[in-house]
Amino acid sequence: MEQADVVVVGSGFGGLAAAKQLAKSGISYVLISSTPEHLFQPLLYQVATGVLASEEIAPPIATVLRRHKEADVRLGKVVGIEPDTAVLTYEHEGVRSQIRYGSLIAATGASQSYFGRDDFADKTFSLKTIDDAKVLRAQIERVFTEAAAADEETRNRLLSFVVVGAGATGVEVAGQLKELAKRHYHQEVSVTLVEGAGAVLPPFGGGLSEYAKKSLTGSGVEVLLSTFVTDIELGKVTVKDSDGVERGIAAETVVWSAGVQVGGFAQLLAEATGCETDRAGRLLINPDLTVGGHADIYAIGDMTSLNGYPGQSPVAMQEGRHAADIIRRKKRPGTPFKYWDKGSMAVISRFSAVVKLNDRVTFRGVIAWSMWLAVHLMYLVGFRNRFAAVASWLVAFIGTGRPGFDEVEKVPAPVSAAERVAA
Repeated sequence: MEQADVVVVGSGFGGLAAAKQLAKSGISYVLISSTPEHLFQPLLYQVATGVLASEEIAPPIATVLRRHKEADVRLGKVVGIEPDTAVLTYEHEGVRSQIRYGSLIAATGASQSYFGRDDFADKTFSLKTIDDAKVLRAQIERVFTEAAAADEETRNRLLSFVVVGAGATGVEVAGQLKELAKRHYHQEVSVTLVEGAGAVLPPFGGGLSEYAKKSLTGSGVEVLLSTFVTDIELGKVTVKDSDGVERGIAAETVVWSAGVQVGGFAQLLAEATGCETDRAGRLLINPDLTVGGHADIYAIGDMTSLNGYPGQSPVAMQEGRHAADIIRRKKRPGTPFKYWDKGSMAVISRFSAVVKLNDRVTFRGVIAWSMWLAVHLMYLVGFRNRFAAVASWLVAFIGTGRPGFDEVEKVPAPVSAAERVAA
């Protein structure tokens, strides 16, 4: 059977951070990914709204790790694990392979949660993968193009958007839809942002949440707080507020960005190791990031739950480096992971963002927006990607173009709302 010192499953922020840290000690590793690219997920909404091209936020993993002679990158999906014998089984194009590992780092992330209404998945657009962004982008391009030549009633129907979830992704999508309509397509749109909590960007709280709400409403976004989606049908979203009052909202396009659910490899790990999970399926890992009673298995990122840490890329990256440091003996086995919170940020629209470094140091407006651009540019992988992103941002934010829409013709024709619901 094939042997590997370390197997890393997943090519997101956490998986790559672990891989790069292992390479510092010359430790060979096999990285198994279900996709050939590393996805910069926080910028998916910019692909969906035409600001960036997909290749600018999704470089090939092989390119990212091209200087790592220790790296063995493979495409595949993990379909089995035997913790007692340290054997992992993965599948690619119908062929199954097995690897016996010395240590395992699981970093496969999370998918979208629909809170028990799985039928919503077929009626909405999500933003978890690069394909999700491409499909939503094609839908946006379609409705604006058709609306340009339609009568008023049809135009109003086509240009009706509902965004569910006022976290960072939801706020960014809602703000960009309004900007897109005003500065690129020069059309009026209806954008409604629905949030079950009592604030926009709940983790920020206080003045930053209130600023975000005012910025959105000032741009024309209708913000509904303490409101839940009860049903979605063709062209309509039904919501209920905290007083129990229901209302219908016109919606040709519904973007779902509320909640996460973990399955796949996390579920396999939980069943194989006896590790407990929370209601979202996240692994309740040990303080040192190990899973259950297995000191050779680490789990990191969005597929885990530890100390209430947020499901954000900085957490995954720090966890990846911590697990790798234990494996390469730069830290003692059993060393608890401690997250260094460097702050949070979210962009609302052009020249408007919020940044929270801690409870006392916050920024908003143009300064926060500039900080957001700088940080995201720094974390983009590869000089070419950074250069391309800057060029695209100049075109979209200083000018009125949307270079990402040039890719639309390269993807399959979008599915209409009627066809999606009927399916």
